[in-house]
Amino acid sequence: MVTLTLNGLGASYGRVKVLSDVSIDELKAGSVTAIIGPNAAGKSTLFKRIASLIKGTGLVELSGSDSGPRSICYMPQDTGANAVLSVYESVLLSAKQGSSWRVADEELTEIDRILKALRIDDLAFRGLGELSGGQRQLVSLAQALIRNPKVLLMDEPTSALDLHRQVEVLNFISQTAKRDGMIVLIALHDLNHALHYCENTIVINGGVMAASGDTASVITREMLRDIYRIDARIEHCSRGKPIVIVDGALHD
Repeated sequence: MVTLTLNGLGASYGRVKVLSDVSIDELKAGSVTAIIGPNAAGKSTLFKRIASLIKGTGLVELSGSDSGPRSICYMPQDTGANAVLSVYESVLLSAKQGSSWRVADEELTEIDRILKALRIDDLAFRGLGELSGGQRQLVSLAQALIRNPKVLLMDEPTSALDLHRQVEVLNFISQTAKRDGMIVLIALHDLNHALHYCENTIVINGGVMAASGDTASVITREMLRDIYRIDARIEHCSRGKPIVIVDGALHD
């Protein structure tokens, strides 16, 4: 079983420290963890540090699996995709990163499966430059999943999707994590999505970890006041599930 542990992660841009001493004990295979916090809190920097895209202090430990270059996959907010490629070509290119350029039938079958599961198989031979922002996010997700990572880092993957597609994608990610034993960390701004789809939640604020643990115990009225500066309540719906109801913004 794969586990991910973070010990004292930190990072700086030049002389400015933007992430300090983030530690997380043993995230387990099949789990989905929300990374939440205000804009510019350090969430993207944390993802880049975990993926070794930037240097810094601390240690990322991935146990129970080969820790090769494909073990951790980072899906950024801005994919920067090559608009010359078609959707299918871009996913195939991701599948072949770090491996032989020989294409097996099984790989093509898996690309077809993922595109169909994300309901973008009809876009397979469209150019990336022709797609909407939401469609490009779905293609980026397909590019990440085709690599079959042990750890998937998703930086606001639903920000350009309509509500229907957000729910579809978050359901799909949750099911895929459990089926494949994948560890998912996902940056979200919608706290009700975090409550519904994520077992664990980590709060990043000002480059430090302000809270972590079971999602329902982390997303509280007090946390929302302190971190988000909003007056909000945690109520329960008719099915007993917690939801955030915002009454207003707090002002200094």
